[in-house]
Amino acid sequence: MNKRLLLIMNPYAGKKIGKRYLSDILEKFCLAQYIPTVFITTGAGNARDIAAQHGAQADLLVCLGGDGTFNEVVSGLLHIGADTPIGYIPCGSTNDFAASIGLQKNLLKAASDILAGHPHTYDVGKFGERHFTYVASFGAFTRASYNTPQNVKNALGHLAYILEGIKDLPTIRPWHLRIETPTAIYEDDYIFGAISNSTSVGGILNLHSQRVDMNDGLLELLLIKMPRNAIELNDCIRALQEQNYNTQAISLHSTDRLTILADPSMEWTLDGEREEGHERIEVANVQDAIRVITRETRS
Repeated sequence: MNKRLLLIMNPYAGKKIGKRYLSDILEKFCLAQYIPTVFITTGAGNARDIAAQHGAQADLLVCLGGDGTFNEVVSGLLHIGADTPIGYIPCGSTNDFAASIGLQKNLLKAASDILAGHPHTYDVGKFGERHFTYVASFGAFTRASYNTPQNVKNALGHLAYILEGIKDLPTIRPWHLRIETPTAIYEDDYIFGAISNSTSVGGILNLHSQRVDMNDGLLELLLIKMPRNAIELNDCIRALQEQNYNTQAISLHSTDRLTILADPSMEWTLDGEREEGHERIEVANVQDAIRVITRETRS
């Protein structure tokens, strides 16, 4: 029996490699008795609109792009309440979400895994009225994800974010935040914060897979306080390199929801895309929000 495939491709993701493999990918799905409909995105928000308009009618929705495109696809499906299974063929600059769930970097192998795999449920975060699949962050290095030109990302990948982030160092300023969770309140001056559901954030921060369960109903909250001097700054950098998130300056917590009170001029990034600042932000985990096809088995 023929099945309906909706494939959404961002032609500019990563090194534009998706365009080179599109016909080979489609051949695999056609041989598996899928009837494909292909949309090529033309700008920001386009993938979300396509997923919202056509996603419910598909038996399978495949995203061929980076984490930003994947975010839009997920947002589109959630907007209409569709539980269409998603296949993700990652071809962006960092692919944090894909790395966290063990997806193949080779595009043709990733396509084969979709055909041989099974849907697994994953949580997403809700940030006000927007969703994020793996991270909402503020502060140092945050602007690099959306300020770095696409051609630079294509050429340098992870290094592009680091290089762009270094430009921020002379102007890094602390932000005063009050963060309320059901069990604790955190209030201080922070240079960086991330609310995540991922083992990798921007290729810079890494959380151990034993600490992060992407379907446990919880989000991870990582906070870095403003160093008071050069020694504390060096200690902070070393702790990040050693993945030590329990220091005087760095803390890691888990929670299902939180309320953030912040300077409304403080910008955020959601899955690498810019988000305006807000004085009060409600963030929550949405458990079992999406079904993504992987070959990984769960115990």
